[in-house]
Amino acid sequence: MTGEKNLSEFDAVVVGAGFSGLYMLLKLREAGLKTRLYEAGDGIGGTWFWNRYPGARCDVPSLQYSYAFDEELQQEWKWPERYSAQGDILKYIQHVADRFDLMKDVQLSTRVKKATYDDVNKKWLIDTDNQKVKARFCVMATGCLSSANSPSFPGLHAFEGTTYHTGNWPHSKVDFSGKIVGVIGTGSSAIQSIPEIASEAKQLYVFQRTPNFSVPAENKIVDSTLEEKIKANYPEYRKEWASKPFAYDLKVNEGKAISASKEELLVEYERRWKDGGLMFLGAFSDLLLDKTANDTAAEFIRGKIKEIVSDPNVASMLMPDHYVGCKRLCADSGYYETFNRDNVTLVDISDNSIDTFDEKGINLSSGEHISLDDVVFATGFDAMTGALDKIDIIGKNQISLRKKWKEGPKSYLGLGISGFPNLFHIAGPGSPSVLTNMLVSIQQHVEWITDCITWMREKGFSKIEASKEAENSWVAHVNEVADLTVYPLCNSWYLGANIPGKTRQFMPYVGGFPPYVKKCNDVASKGYEGFKVS
Repeated sequence: MTGEKNLSEFDAVVVGAGFSGLYMLLKLREAGLKTRLYEAGDGIGGTWFWNRYPGARCDVPSLQYSYAFDEELQQEWKWPERYSAQGDILKYIQHVADRFDLMKDVQLSTRVKKATYDDVNKKWLIDTDNQKVKARFCVMATGCLSSANSPSFPGLHAFEGTTYHTGNWPHSKVDFSGKIVGVIGTGSSAIQSIPEIASEAKQLYVFQRTPNFSVPAENKIVDSTLEEKIKANYPEYRKEWASKPFAYDLKVNEGKAISASKEELLVEYERRWKDGGLMFLGAFSDLLLDKTANDTAAEFIRGKIKEIVSDPNVASMLMPDHYVGCKRLCADSGYYETFNRDNVTLVDISDNSIDTFDEKGINLSSGEHISLDDVVFATGFDAMTGALDKIDIIGKNQISLRKKWKEGPKSYLGLGISGFPNLFHIAGPGSPSVLTNMLVSIQQHVEWITDCITWMREKGFSKIEASKEAENSWVAHVNEVADLTVYPLCNSWYLGANIPGKTRQFMPYVGGFPPYVKKCNDVASKGYEGFKVS
């Protein structure tokens, strides 16, 4: 590869300018590495840059969903709501970038198309859509939920109305006033956006294949007393939250649902429902481990749907028949109540599927035609692996990551991949990532990667690669732990089941954040055990 010798060279290239990429840039710069960050979008923020749909907000409490690395930063920033809206999170990210002067090393509107490892020179050759550079290290901070899943329907090109995807929303306000709108999908983005769209649209059709469980968010203005209490001792609170299995406080009740009386179950579930948010999953310690225990939570939520939705047939269609949590539990603001509106119609497409689009709307397999002005695809993401799949990543001996992962993603700790030296992946498959407070998981990964690179430089090493044996052992452990829970028992994006043709494999690590951190620390303390270093 002698023709590459005149390329611009960096110590590290980071791909993606969301929470993980920006913090990675900051830490690598602090460690003295010349670093460049590439971002495909024309702004920073990652998932919070692209997901601007009506009602978009975080489901982790604001005071916990923030960076912990700088005391002044966490003291000065004020979150307006218990669960932050997309716009407020984006303002926070932009504030962090400005405060730490990160933008001077960020190149926007630049998509990384290919990354090739040069085994002779131990460098990554990075091809973007407008230049080529080389770097010793490449860090993929491409996000777990950043590759929008856009289904292809026959005839869609002929539709004369406007189509939108919740994962790639316009940056200007979309006005649905007076429109007949169709929303396809009933996952988290749909559950958040449907009440907002229904309040504007003349008529809303919700096309549902599989209903999802949702609990009230009970969002409100941040409690100033609670904020003062937390900020008075933020480091200790952060430490406590990181000690929890999901890296934030679900207020887990150590009691078990299988040994609770009907009255005890009802009291606890009612309290959690009233308090709002994903803390519902902490009602009993065995909800995600025992099918019988989980059934009690599922029956409670189905009972709430029956209470809230006035039409019994609609209520029945909205009741999931899977386990609570095996698909990501959603938190909403008036989702089930929305189906009591006269201008909202639920269309069950589990048996009467979408057949084709035409100029004026959707044809169902039954022959029914539904006329629409606008269509919103709330069809989620190619989670965990989709963003990397869009980049042609070639490791040593011309190994393609797409080919390696065709039968399911394999990595060591979700951080390193056998056959791909000096390539790190933040919150990759095999790490707790999407099952935790992502900010905590991101910070742990970024700091581990920084420490690893610093150690290598101090020891005079130039190459690190996960061993195949360590990778296989870790993947087996991830699956073994998952099989002890209800998580793999339904068709979810955790398994890649929402993407046609994608190999089904449970991707995140469910063994808990603290054990995972201990494993990572143990690996580092033993000279990066499981990695080949030279």
